[in-house]
Amino acid sequence: MKHDGEATEARRTPLDHIMGLIEQGELRPGSRLTEVDLAQRLGISRTPVREALHRLHAMGLADHGPQRGLIVAHIGYDQLRQLFAVREGLEGMATRLAAEHASRAEVALLREMVAADRLLTDPVRLLDRNKMLHRLIVQASHNSFMIDALSNLRVHLSLLSGSTYAIPERIEAAQAEHEEIVAAIAEGNGDRAERAARRHILSGYQVRLKMLAEAGQG
Repeated sequence: MKHDGEATEARRTPLDHIMGLIEQGELRPGSRLTEVDLAQRLGISRTPVREALHRLHAMGLADHGPQRGLIVAHIGYDQLRQLFAVREGLEGMATRLAAEHASRAEVALLREMVAADRLLTDPVRLLDRNKMLHRLIVQASHNSFMIDALSNLRVHLSLLSGSTYAIPERIEAAQAEHEEIVAAIAEGNGDRAERAARRHILSGYQVRLKMLAEAGQG
């Protein structure tokens, strides 16, 4: 008999696997996506990989490379603006729902996380914790459609190069914003929670714009 985790893994499609590799950073923007390599990596034939790559391209997660074949897409200025506009709306609503539906155990875990994060300074560790906190808030919305929508959005966010946590002042600002969000969820204040989440996403967007400008992209 398969355990739940094994059953879930068995249900994952080749597209799910490739999107997971992108989200985990194992396939970075600009990485070549070849049928042979991916088929060997996933232990499957080339045909389902080819179909997955077609869908990946249709979703905007893959572009045509300078040579034949596809590469993991880069995010430009216009795409960044569109991505964060959607993210602000979705995460704002998800945080409102979390304030209305989070269990006491979920609230306790969120409080515990932001308290522990005050002691961290390592950008890589903070990035991982940030992703975990946002996932927990979305899970606490108890809305399966919202969870699915933001899960897909996270894959697109993984196409962003670098980390805002590489900027020292962003570490302090993000921590304060996270604490405000969790405090609003804890008191069950949906209006306050949504406003705090939207401000947080907007702040992150502004930092990303600065990073793009400094990198000469856009």
